[in-house]
Parts: sequence; C-alpha cells; structure tokens
Amino acid sequence: MATAWEKIIEFYDSALQNGDKRTDPWFLVYSPVPVSLIFILYLSITKFGPGFMKEREPLNLRVVLIVYNFALVCLSAYMFVEFQVTSFKAGYSYFCQPVDYSNSELGLRMARVCWWFFFSKVIELLDTVFFILRKKFNQITFLHVYHHATMIFNWWAGVKYVAGGQSFFIGMLNSFVHIFMYLYYGLAALGPHMQQYLWWKRYLTILQLLQFFLIAVHTSYNLFTECAFPDGFNIIVFVYIVSLIILFSNFYFQSYIRGKGKAKQP
Repeated sequence: MATAWEKIIEFYDSALQNGDKRTDPWFLVYSPVPVSLIFILYLSITKFGPGFMKEREPLNLRVVLIVYNFALVCLSAYMFVEFQVTSFKAGYSYFCQPVDYSNSELGLRMARVCWWFFFSKVIELLDTVFFILRKKFNQITFLHVYHHATMIFNWWAGVKYVAGGQSFFIGMLNSFVHIFMYLYYGLAALGPHMQQYLWWKRYLTILQLLQFFLIAVHTSYNLFTECAFPDGFNIIVFVYIVSLIILFSNFYFQSYIRGKGKAKQP
C-alpha cells in the first residue's frame, strides 16, 4: 500500500508529465519549483526589505522607473495586439473556446503570447522591489502583495496546462488595462510637473474592476454550458476573480470615497 508521501510524489510526477508538451521546454514552465522559488523570494523581500531599508536613504530610481514603466507599456500593447489578432485569425469564440494543443502556426502563436503574459507577471514583481528601495512602504498593502504573488502561480498553471483557449480573454483584457496603468506610472515618474495631467487615476481602478466583472461573467458562463475547456480552471479563475473584485472594491471605497482620492497603488 502506497504511503502518503509516495502518493504525493506520484501526483507531482503526473502533474509534470501531463502538461502542454509544446510549452514544457519554455523558460520557467516545466516544473513549479522555479516559480515557487520566485514566490518565496518575493515574499521574503516583501517581509524583510522594509527593515533592510529602514536606516538607509531611499534610492532615486527616476530614470529606472521611466524606462521600466514605459517598457511595460510597450510589452502590454504587444500582448494585447497579439491576443486580439491571433484569436481573430484563429476564429476564437468569446463564449466557448477549447485550447488548440496543435503545433499549428496560430496554436503556437497563442501559446507564445500566453507565455509572455505569464513572464510579464514575473517582471511586475519589481513594482514591489522599487517601492521598498524608494521607501514607499505604505504602498505595500495586502492587496498589492496578494495580487502580484498569486498572478505568477495562476499564469504558470495557465501556460503549463491551458496555453490558449478561454485563457486568451483574461490575458487580452489585462494587457489592455496594463497599457494605461503603466502609462500612468510612467508619466508620474517624469516628475511633479506631470501631476496636472494625471487626474484620471481613479478611473484606472474602475477599469480594473470592469475587467474583473467581465472575466467573472465570461468564466461563469462556461460553468453552466457545455464547453471543452476544463471546468476546474474556470472554477479557480472565478473564485480568484471574485476575491479581486472584493479587494479592489474595498480599495476603491477606502481611497476614493472615504479617503477622497488619496489612493495607493494596488
């Protein structure tokens, strides 16, 4: 009779072997170990970084932030266009879209942009690192850490098992939102003289909430219809999106209703 540990090992091996064979060789995809180490490192930096910087002067990262934010604007724009164009050319449905696991040109193109979207979530962990180095500790909220830390796991699983299909809708919407989000932070990094042009920050949160509601509707629809896309992934996405709707709604209320516009970065 197999021991509990042997069953765990058997499950782990099965999880590794049952991934998308196209994406398995790609950077950070085959095993959950690398992304788990990134996750642990991220949480460690989040926990111990403020203490490390406490007695040190904040770093001036103006040039770094300008380059970083505008680079993410470009990456987000690229991913948005790739999701949109590839899904259109492949005739994707917005109601039910199974994953194309073939090595066709469009199947691989969609899988590649899904990988880029996952990798962009790894890059975006630097948001928190820059807050710490600049001693903007008040920006490191539970929402901020939760959102950044969980997205890398969610999209690792997406690229590992369902690189395409229904997943494209989430990546496409989020990439669209991030064009404006990182544009805002890029413009803010240019200096105080830009503040007069940055009156639209609260609308970024509204745009984020709108994307979450659209994803919730899109995902829940497939839980009540026949669609050759794993229900397990739809359930996980739906529960996760509901948690983000709750957290971002509370953020909006605290920042723009009770706090009268004194918003932090989610």
